[in-house]
Amino acid sequence: MLNIVLFGAPGCGKGTQSELLKEKFGLEHISTGEIIRSQIKAQTELGKQMQECISRGELAPDSVVIGMIEHYLDAHKDIKGTIFDGFPRTTAQAEAFDKVLEGKGDSVDLMIYMDVPEQELVKRILLRGKDSGRADDASEDIIRNRIKIYNEQTAVVADYYRAQGKYVAVPSLGTVDEVLERISAEIEKML
Repeated sequence: MLNIVLFGAPGCGKGTQSELLKEKFGLEHISTGEIIRSQIKAQTELGKQMQECISRGELAPDSVVIGMIEHYLDAHKDIKGTIFDGFPRTTAQAEAFDKVLEGKGDSVDLMIYMDVPEQELVKRILLRGKDSGRADDASEDIIRNRIKIYNEQTAVVADYYRAQGKYVAVPSLGTVDEVLERISAEIEKML
């Protein structure tokens, strides 16, 4: 199975590219946000734990997030491969994720970092905010803070995969199709 971590700051286009790559290569697209919402809606034990964290305004513990990902993988054993959209978000999650995959005789094959300059990220999110209705997409100060937090807490995961020789940065300015072509070229090297 081919496992790809699609990685980058908020607004880099992970969701858009994940969906296009899913269609092009026949891979599954795992968005932790979607999994969390489905687990909460289904009132699973993990979903209940996640809802408790959300109701207290806390981030979910890594064990709960990893548990949800593992549950998803167990339910989708017969797939060609997976694109993990923005997951793992911390080095601790990456280490735990490696253990989960190793237990299934699998591993992350490639981390693709979608490289977009900060000013472009801000511009994209502000534009998205006009349609999304999300308050955190409409304030430049909030957007810059989200990017700052990403740089401080999440970007370090790239170092984890770089140390394993699984990291590649893809310039992600240009049209959606141009970025798709660049990312596809990296995936095709793995096939």
